[in-house]
Amino acid sequence: MPIVSISLNEKLLEEIDRIKDEVGFSGRSDVIRASARMLIADNKEKEALEGQINAILVLIHKQEVEDRVTEIKHDFEDIVNTQIHSHLKDSTCLEIFILDGSADRIKKIAKMFQISRKIDYIKLIVV
Repeated sequence: MPIVSISLNEKLLEEIDRIKDEVGFSGRSDVIRASARMLIADNKEKEALEGQINAILVLIHKQEVEDRVTEIKHDFEDIVNTQIHSHLKDSTCLEIFILDGSADRIKKIAKMFQISRKIDYIKLIVV
């Protein structure tokens, strides 16, 4: 099996160790492999979407990146039916977008948030 070297910050490493102990993985590599498999499966599921769909997009981000979130949202006003914005603790924001439109447009907005590298959490739920 090839060996891949990665850099992780302390917070992420602590979370990996916590999951390792909590779930019973034998080591950090097992947690990372399982995470990679989940990401690949999630990506394949999104790739298979087609036609007109409804979806919910959940974001968590720091308040200082609100401008970037607004910028992306404005590029997709044609599919955003509703947006709910809520302030959480520690200058963190929760955004919930209710989307209606083509699968391609919905996949694209999710991808734009994902690649912005400023979003702490993103989850696309197709209904």
